[in-house]
Amino acid sequence: MNRRKFLRNTVPATVTMPALLNGFSFNAISSPQSALARLLGETTDTDHVFVLIQLSGGNDGLNMVVPLDMYANYYNARTNIAIPQSQVLRLDGTDKTGFHPAMTALQNMYNEGKLSVVQSVGYDNPNFSHFQATDIWSSGDTTKIRKDRVHTGWIGRYLENEYPGYPDAYPNNNMPDPLAIQISSVPTLTVQGEIYSMGLSISDPENIYSFVNPFNDYPLNSASANKELKFLRVVEEKTKIYSDLIKSAYQRASTMATYPAKNSLADQLKIVARLIKGGLKTRVYTVSIGGFDTHKKQVNASDTTTGPHASLMKNISEGITAFQKDLELMQLNDRVMGMTFSEFGRRIKSNASLGTDHGAAAPLILFGTHAKKGILGTSPDIPADIEVVNNIPFQYDFRSVYASVLEQWFCVKRPALDQILLKNYQSLPLIEGGPCGLPETPEENNNNADQLVLKMWPSPYSISATIQFSTNGGHTLIQQIDALGRVVKVLTSREYAAGTFNIDIYNDGLPSGAYFIRLQNQSLQKVITVMKIS
Repeated sequence: MNRRKFLRNTVPATVTMPALLNGFSFNAISSPQSALARLLGETTDTDHVFVLIQLSGGNDGLNMVVPLDMYANYYNARTNIAIPQSQVLRLDGTDKTGFHPAMTALQNMYNEGKLSVVQSVGYDNPNFSHFQATDIWSSGDTTKIRKDRVHTGWIGRYLENEYPGYPDAYPNNNMPDPLAIQISSVPTLTVQGEIYSMGLSISDPENIYSFVNPFNDYPLNSASANKELKFLRVVEEKTKIYSDLIKSAYQRASTMATYPAKNSLADQLKIVARLIKGGLKTRVYTVSIGGFDTHKKQVNASDTTTGPHASLMKNISEGITAFQKDLELMQLNDRVMGMTFSEFGRRIKSNASLGTDHGAAAPLILFGTHAKKGILGTSPDIPADIEVVNNIPFQYDFRSVYASVLEQWFCVKRPALDQILLKNYQSLPLIEGGPCGLPETPEENNNNADQLVLKMWPSPYSISATIQFSTNGGHTLIQQIDALGRVVKVLTSREYAAGTFNIDIYNDGLPSGAYFIRLQNQSLQKVITVMKIS
């Protein structure tokens, strides 16, 4: 009997698998211990919690984090939706960047030193499909060919190798609680392991487990079905155990801060705060807020500081701030950090419908007591002669942000870190206070990148050109990125001694247009705009 037929004949027709198994997704196959589990060997000694907030739909980062030092070009590119310069919220220590006027609560958090902004986060070949781009961010894999893609999540791989033998060996004394909890009706790829989802999906913590297990009534008398049936019984058993633990933890605690009403993100974060306060040792929580696919009517024509996107910015700002305040009142703030992300940003140029179309890179926010205050990176380089196709090129690969969280917050060491993220990615100065005993990074918010040389002559260029760059030593990467945000050339990627070097370009085969040259030296980045003419 094949798996599909087995499930069709044994599962009641009115029950779907996600509801039946309360958030577990799975493949009923053998589960050999992974090479990474053997490499890691044991769990890291930390009680840290990470909260991942997805802004579903593709957030317009330019109106969230406004480039004041590029304001004239920003305004020219999106006159019908641009935030008036006088109403952009100013941030301590910088006159180059400000927040959307609806984000006063997060402005206060930033000024209090509890917020870090990472500019222009993306990857080398952006995908503009909501579903595929979400999978890319969830898995950490940018492979184009479906059959070659990784089908596990970056958090799933982390948890799977922190807790080898899951779920059979769990719960136990070292980890008595769910490894991850998603405030969602269905599981996502983010926490998917090699076989099992490493997390539980819940929407109501007081009413999680509400079905009678149908699998105990079937005898193990069919060799072809025994493996499937045993598998489902294990999943059901763990679901029941973890459901009871979640319900008990939720009922043991109550929130101490006031959360804003009619705010779905705040409602989810309120659940997370109660579960943490209730004593769960769960490492990761995921929540989400939708509505960011703002192709039209992103703003009100009469006042661009209002409208649907402004409402989203207000909900994010007030929801995160209430959650942080709650953690502080509960004296849990030293243990918890959070991060926002969206599957992609929006185009630089607005459309005629008071909206923005699917784009490439965008800023993200890390928050918490240990967030390194500041703006990492520079404002996007917006051309004066903007075209509809122009995208924001990435300064930071999103997997470098993941590497920073895993290394600096969850204390994962290399080479295990590289195995989890499928490749070696730079770590960025995002978390301070040394929670993992790491030395503080000397680069403060990429300011030292201003000391790096990066220029091209002639500019514009036609057949030949020279790029001059400097490096502090170590691995140095130089990429050429087109107007769509795609890496079209890797000009160098190797170890260098400290110094200044030249790269000659001749007959590169690229069409005329605007390009960006991106320099990455260790944790430092620098991006310049160049033009090619026929």
